[in-house]
Amino acid sequence: GLDLMQRLRERSNLPVIFLTSKTDEVDELTGLRLGADDYITKPFSQRLLIERIRTLLRRADASDTDEPGNDEMMVRGELVLDRKRHMCTWQEKSVPLTVTEFLLLETLANRPGFVKSRDQLIDAAYGENVYVDDRTVDSHIKRLRRKFRQVDPDFSDIETLYGVGYRYRAQQ
Repeated sequence: GLDLMQRLRERSNLPVIFLTSKTDEVDELTGLRLGADDYITKPFSQRLLIERIRTLLRRADASDTDEPGNDEMMVRGELVLDRKRHMCTWQEKSVPLTVTEFLLLETLANRPGFVKSRDQLIDAAYGENVYVDDRTVDSHIKRLRRKFRQVDPDFSDIETLYGVGYRYRAQQ
């Protein structure tokens, strides 16, 4: 496992959790120093393992960048998001968004074509420790679409995947 971890880190930044029966502190330190994100020893709680995986995936999702070296502007075809000013334009026309709408759109547009669940969108817009009903996201998406259609009546780049979530359509 340690050799594999070392080779993996030479090629990838893939999230890794060690799940092992080795309880020695030296083994744990070695695994973490080689780049493991977490180290869990047997026996373990399945609920704890699932929560640690969720946390790791949330962190990995949050660290995804769209364009290296360009933290201020995100350009996705006709969509431009100015992250520093929280401003949005579509087809070079301003689209006024609330902070929550901006954060939802930014999360969707950050990875075009990838589906985001309601829970992922809630975490992006509200943070982990805030309870928001799932249907709140639906209302925000509806308002986002309405605002974009005021600028472009043919706007259809935010897609619903029933029972799964939403995605920003990848531009051709």
